[in-house]
Amino acid sequence: MTGQRTVGERTVGERTMGERTMGERALSLLIPALPASRITALRTIIYAFVIVDVFLIANDVPSHATNAVFYEPLLLARILHLPAVTTPIAYGLLAVIVVSCLVGVSGRFPRISGTVVAVVFTIWMLYSQGYGYVSHDHLALMIAVWVLPTVPSRGWHDDTPSEAAGWALRCIQLAVVATYFLSVLTKWIYSGSPIAWANSAILAWAVIRRGSPFVQWTLEVPWIFVPAQWAALAMETLSPVVLFLKGKALYLAVAVFVLFHLTTFIALGIHFLPTVICWAAFLPIERLRELPARLRRA
Repeated sequence: MTGQRTVGERTVGERTMGERTMGERALSLLIPALPASRITALRTIIYAFVIVDVFLIANDVPSHATNAVFYEPLLLARILHLPAVTTPIAYGLLAVIVVSCLVGVSGRFPRISGTVVAVVFTIWMLYSQGYGYVSHDHLALMIAVWVLPTVPSRGWHDDTPSEAAGWALRCIQLAVVATYFLSVLTKWIYSGSPIAWANSAILAWAVIRRGSPFVQWTLEVPWIFVPAQWAALAMETLSPVVLFLKGKALYLAVAVFVLFHLTTFIALGIHFLPTVICWAAFLPIERLRELPARLRRA
């Protein structure tokens, strides 16, 4: 690998795990060398999703232009002295986001287009979240758009292990896990303790308020709510374990979290799609390049 130190006849990367220092082993665990092509695949997924996001999910910025009186800028917006959004600003931001994302998806000028996406999409989200409501489902997505431009593009077919790619992917993975783990702290703050939240009627209240026809039957068997809340709390508390899983165990964990969000979407209409998309950072998505050939053979 480029930039590796030579030790005898071998590079650091070629030494066995037993020959590496504790610091090197810890660093390789924290920042693994992962295929550069995985970043290319993730860029395509993330930038395509950002376009979907600004049109279908965080699509409220243009409507905020007529409600300047309700603007309550977040801390970063106050630091940047962002004024209340106007209609020209809203649609200008939208146009720049779409164009820069399309350039990013094409693979051209990844660092320039990625930096533009990061800056402009951040401003968009500061406006989206600056009118009395702040959602935490965009945390990992925001980290993703900022770390992706730090990695040079090597194309879909370059599987060279890259620590730069590993660093970017690990940042996104940490943000995904933090989305769940920090929600446990939020439950602690607002409910007095995680135990109080798990034993509360929060899920029953959610079903009454916004439950779909598929889950109305649960109101007839309310005893299931508390076990379900304990299961959700356990899943969120143990979410950091995912960072240390590999292979089938990792794929199973990702499937559990995605299934959890599918369940909440069917039951309550809560999708958490920006976070779900970022679970791709845990998977060997570079293999998607093989899909067209497989479809042709089929």
